[in-house]
Amino acid sequence: MPAATAQTPASAALPPAAEPRPQDAARVEAPPALPEAAGGTPVRVYLTRTGAVETVPLEQYVTGVLAAEMPADFELAALKAQAIAARTYIVRRLAAGDTGGTAGGKADVNDTVEHQVYLSRADLEEWPSRGKSAQLEKLRQAVRQTEGIVMIFRGQPITASFFSSSGGYTENSEEYWSLKIPYLRSVPSPWDATINPKNRETVEMPLAQLYSKLGQKVPEPVQTALAALNQGDNHAKAATKLSAGKLFKTLSWTSGRRVKEVRIGDQVYTGREVREKLNLRSSQFTLAVTGDTVKITTYGYGHGVGMSQWGANGMAKEGYTATQILKHYYTGISFQQASHFLK
Repeated sequence: MPAATAQTPASAALPPAAEPRPQDAARVEAPPALPEAAGGTPVRVYLTRTGAVETVPLEQYVTGVLAAEMPADFELAALKAQAIAARTYIVRRLAAGDTGGTAGGKADVNDTVEHQVYLSRADLEEWPSRGKSAQLEKLRQAVRQTEGIVMIFRGQPITASFFSSSGGYTENSEEYWSLKIPYLRSVPSPWDATINPKNRETVEMPLAQLYSKLGQKVPEPVQTALAALNQGDNHAKAATKLSAGKLFKTLSWTSGRRVKEVRIGDQVYTGREVREKLNLRSSQFTLAVTGDTVKITTYGYGHGVGMSQWGANGMAKEGYTATQILKHYYTGISFQQASHFLK
C-alpha cells in the first residue's frame, strides 16, 4: 500500500482515521527457529548505570531487551515479533562491527534507548523472587520460539526501529529522520488507540513558557493580550487575541498524519522540533489555548518509525502471527538466520 498523502487541515483538526485492516493479511507462518551457534554469540553490553560491561550470549541479550522493551502481559505473538526486532537490531550492529555509543567502543551496545533498553542478567534473576516467574518464562518462550531469526531486506539485516504506540499510522523514515529507507514506510496502525489507555495525553503549560521553550520571546501582541487578561480589562477581546487560531497554524502533515511543519509566533518548526523542545510524547499533536494556558494533546508515543508495540499487541489479539505483524510494519522484508551474518 503506498504511503498516504500528507494533509494540511485547519490548525485544530485531527488527521483522518486509519484504515481498519493491515496491508498484509496473508496467513504466512513464521520461519522455523533453529538451534544454532549464533545463540551463543557473545554480546558485550555497556551498563550505563554502573559503567560495567556485561557479556552474555545473543539469546540472553534478546531476553534482556524483551524484558525491558515490552510488557510481559502482551500477547505471545507480539512478544515474538519484538524478540525478532531486538535480535535483528543487535545482529546488524555485530555484523557491521558498530560500537558507537558504548563509552569508547569497549562494548557492542549500551542498555539505553540510544540503542535498546536492556535488563541485565542480575536484574532478570531477581524476577522469580519478586513473583514474576511466569512473566520471565513467557519472555523466554518468545525468545526460544524465534531463536536465531532476524529480518532482512536485500540480503542484509534491517534497521529494526520500533516505538510504543501510534496515532493511527506509522511514519515514513525520511519524515522523522533524514534518510529514506524502503522498508520503513507509513502503514495504518488502528489498533493502538483501541487497546492503549494512554494513547492520548493532554499537557498544559503557560503560554509564555511555550514560547520560552521554543527559544522565542513572547510576541508583543501576545504580551499585551496577556496583560489585559490578567488585569481583567477587555477580557473577551484579549481572549480572542489569544485563541489557538491566532497564535498557531499547522502548515502541513506527514504521511503518517503527524505534524510536519507548524508556525508558532514568527517561526516555523518541524513537528519533531516541537516534540523535542517541549518534551512531548509524539509529533502528532494539537494546540488549544484557554486563558493564558496552552493545552497540547498528543496521540501515540514515540517517533513513529517501524513497528508500533501496542499495534503489534492489537494485531496479536486479532490472531495475527509474529511474521504477519512484522511484515505489516516492515515493508517488503523477509527472514534469515542470524548465523548467516555472524561467522
